[in-house]
Amino acid sequence: MFSRLMFLAIAAFAACSPLADRVALTPVPSSLDLRPLVGSAMVRTVSLPLYAASEEIAVETTEGRIVIREDVLWADEPERAVTLILTRTLSDILNADVGPDPWPFVGLPDVSVDVRVERMLGGIDGTFELNGQFFVASEATPFRDSTHSFEITEPMADASVGTIAAAQSAALLKLAEQIAATLGR
Repeated sequence: MFSRLMFLAIAAFAACSPLADRVALTPVPSSLDLRPLVGSAMVRTVSLPLYAASEEIAVETTEGRIVIREDVLWADEPERAVTLILTRTLSDILNADVGPDPWPFVGLPDVSVDVRVERMLGGIDGTFELNGQFFVASEATPFRDSTHSFEITEPMADASVGTIAAAQSAALLKLAEQIAATLGR
């Protein structure tokens, strides 16, 4: 009897708390078509700042504070979503075997790409910023190891969640195209 009452109490409590809406990142297709300099590339799990790795959506205020929107959540873990979008876009641009970490193919990839994001944030001022570095390292073939910085800004019409998601997708496209330019011609 007690367990039945406890179950009903938990069910009633869960029914009273509203579920947050979820927003998915959608990859933007690239018009680039490059000849790959490598046959395969692994994209390591993208490293994001704490506020950007959270499932809550962060926005920067005019005072420079980062506030969290708790009413809307990302549909996937941000690090996983960003990694998969970069992987898919690089594969499309280079027409090569590109996979996420852990490497899904037999053997080693020719190179690995490690992306470290320092800033990934939409602001109330109408801009979305994606800044950081990416590193290309030779794994199975002789390819020049290199370090590259990126500073990408996308305009936003407003600070709505849909606009932030669209600007983030557009910024990730530009990042994938920069990475592809180091792996292809």
